[in-house]
Amino acid sequence: MMKFWNFLFSERCPKCKKLLATTKSNAIHGTIIKACPNHHYQKEFHPALETFIESDQVS
Repeated sequence: MMKFWNFLFSERCPKCKKLLATTKSNAIHGTIIKACPNHHYQKEFHPALETFIESDQVS
């Protein structure tokens, strides 16, 4: 049952389906950056905007 919940709430790359890794996050500013290990996809949460910004090309 626990594996089902982990699968349901885990964020994955839309291209290769690998789990997104949290990298380059800044706790002081509240910015959270999750990226695909293969650099296909990146998702950033900005608390000032209260939204996610998604990009396909990760540098």
